[in-house]
Amino acid sequence: MNHIINTLNNCNLCPRECGVNRTQNELGYCQVGSQPLVASITLHRGEEPVISGKNGICNVFFAHCNLACIFCQNHQISENSSYQSGWISDYDIVISQIIAILKSGTNMLGFVSPTHQIPQMVTIINKLKDMGYSPRIVYNTNCFENPHILRELSQIVDIYLPDIKYFDNYLGEKYSCAPNYFTTAIKALEEMIWQKGTSILIDDEGTIESGVVLRHLVLPGHSADSIKIFEYLAHNISSNITISLMSQYHPVGELPHPLNRTVTTKEYMDVVRKVEDFGFHRGWIQDIDSNSHYLPNFSNDTPFVD
Repeated sequence: MNHIINTLNNCNLCPRECGVNRTQNELGYCQVGSQPLVASITLHRGEEPVISGKNGICNVFFAHCNLACIFCQNHQISENSSYQSGWISDYDIVISQIIAILKSGTNMLGFVSPTHQIPQMVTIINKLKDMGYSPRIVYNTNCFENPHILRELSQIVDIYLPDIKYFDNYLGEKYSCAPNYFTTAIKALEEMIWQKGTSILIDDEGTIESGVVLRHLVLPGHSADSIKIFEYLAHNISSNITISLMSQYHPVGELPHPLNRTVTTKEYMDVVRKVEDFGFHRGWIQDIDSNSHYLPNFSNDTPFVD
């Protein structure tokens, strides 16, 4: 894992490949140095049933992001220009808070938006192992990843939870400041599936042990783009992938049309029907009224009301 740690000297963790030396306080796109920048560590019961399980998952929400989605539900912590006094940059504090949650009964540890802080994530995991803790690791990502970096995580990450956002690369650039988003994300997804396969492994309690769960959030006005994602996956990868189709989009702040509204029932059901037509048969489909749920407030100690 020294290679992963050393990437901070000439950062190429994500496709932006800024090349800055983060160990010398040089800051690239994500505006994070060599220490962790953690916005929240919380027990979360609102994930997919196989991920939350009976006891929930300890989620570590990294601050800042390698994308800049204008509709981000986690905007309080994802904006790269923002810093809050309550954020944690001390490994010992991060570890102690994680252990306190693990001791409550969960053996699931999720890292949310970890791409730009992979070395920090690996350090946290290694420190936990040194202290006798080996939770299942969930890598919750926007999928704007470098496959060669993901390859280094093959023996560290148990479950990949990627969110494929767009098919049209233009939308990736327009809404997330990420040119060639789909072209990049699909290569990352292929690496995840190469590592874990298209099936998920479930334990006797119904909790995931290993695999890939692919998320997709349907955006208002862009159901046709969503359909193209699943058409591509069915024809070029596999319809055996476990998917989580989400309707929970909720506009945050002043957004341009059509992102300034929620997804209509027709838009969402058009995608649902096509997903079924393409042969996807594993996973979950959110209820259409989910846009009033899952809205975090990171100014609270417990951001989510599960």
